[in-house]
Amino acid sequence: MFFIPFKVFLLGKEWVGAHLFVLRIAAPIILANLSIPLLGAVDTAVIGHLPHAYYLGSVAIGSTIIQFIYWGFGFLRMGTSGLTAQAHGAKKTDEGNLHFLRAAIIALLIGLILWLIQNVIINVALIFFDTTETIKDLVRIYYKIRIWSAPAVLINYCLIGWFIGIQNTRVTLIIQIWMNILNIILDLFFVVGLDWGIEGVAWATVIAETSALLLGLYFYHKEIAKQNIKNIFSKIIEIDKLRRMMAINFDIFIRTFCLIFAFSYFTAETAKFGEIVLAANAVLLQFIHFLSFGLDGFAHAAETLVGDALGAKDRKKFKTYVAITTVWAVVISFIYSGAYWVFSPLIIDLLTDIPSVRIIANQMTIWVICLPIIAVWPYMLDGIFIGATRSAEMRNGMIFSLIVFIVAIFIFKQLFGFQGLWLALLVFMAARGITLAYSFPKIGNNLKIITVTNTD
Repeated sequence: MFFIPFKVFLLGKEWVGAHLFVLRIAAPIILANLSIPLLGAVDTAVIGHLPHAYYLGSVAIGSTIIQFIYWGFGFLRMGTSGLTAQAHGAKKTDEGNLHFLRAAIIALLIGLILWLIQNVIINVALIFFDTTETIKDLVRIYYKIRIWSAPAVLINYCLIGWFIGIQNTRVTLIIQIWMNILNIILDLFFVVGLDWGIEGVAWATVIAETSALLLGLYFYHKEIAKQNIKNIFSKIIEIDKLRRMMAINFDIFIRTFCLIFAFSYFTAETAKFGEIVLAANAVLLQFIHFLSFGLDGFAHAAETLVGDALGAKDRKKFKTYVAITTVWAVVISFIYSGAYWVFSPLIIDLLTDIPSVRIIANQMTIWVICLPIIAVWPYMLDGIFIGATRSAEMRNGMIFSLIVFIVAIFIFKQLFGFQGLWLALLVFMAARGITLAYSFPKIGNNLKIITVTNTD
């Protein structure tokens, strides 16, 4: 992997201050993300307690399609975060603001296009899922509601990336907590109270996502009101800056498309084993969402701190914050593995009361126990590469890892059945970490031409 100085663990006076600064950046993101798996768990639990497994399977497929679409445009957050962090480190406030405005215009246009071609998307997407017509009909209902929040979701990606880039993660906490708590309340009201079924789950999310955008724009307005902005809108269309943003965003788009395709392919292959296995995997995928709230906190901290260090042209900052964010993430990953080992049966029972689904899910818990220790490396290296805007390496590594994943599924499915799908997923995570680790020294080599403000 990459070298972590032993003195990180010694916590001398200088290192204590650095650890506290990293935690100040990461903690709001972790707290915000804590509500995300809780939301997913409530969605799963609400639908999982309906009388038939096909409700749970239809939400699993429907949310997979929506995530494929929205997360495919995750470059709007990641690209904005990295570029803004570098502008923040270089103390170029106007340029940082422009990164958000350019990204938001792109997000709005994409959202409107998704509205126009929504029927084409769902018809094509369902071709890849070998499941019953009952589930497909329910998926269509869910999708055609969720797609209406597309512009709000994509612009909010830009806002979150911008706030992370300027190290104001407290606002990301407020936005995310607001959106997810409102979503949970509306889930319970629409599904349990009004008996709207999967329509209720979909409408709850649309309303929450739209309200989150409005709240985010309010905080954005408050932030820029503090600044002395002159003629900023006349600078939005600068060809060289737009070209750089589009190149970075396109690379991240390819990388994210491959990642979402991998999980969608995983779900599609699961569906071939029947609705019980599909429902069990929908439950187990919540364990990955639980994992993300801890690891994403330090990955996002790495994004803004690495970007800030490169913008400030400070070698010591770069080395320090790569080391500290990685150490914390590794510690968190072992805590997760231990918690999954002890509590996975209880978590599964909370998420569904369908006996056949519980039995299958419990047979596969070994994979979610091993997952955190392997997944921590691609999570953290993604954050570092985003902050450094090294998008080409991310793209190439993900393409290679996806090929490895598809081959692994073909082999392991034949050998181990549906258990082989989870083994292939672990191989995919390992491949992502290895490919990024191979490219990591290029960032350090690049720093040789940067003015060093401090030395080790």
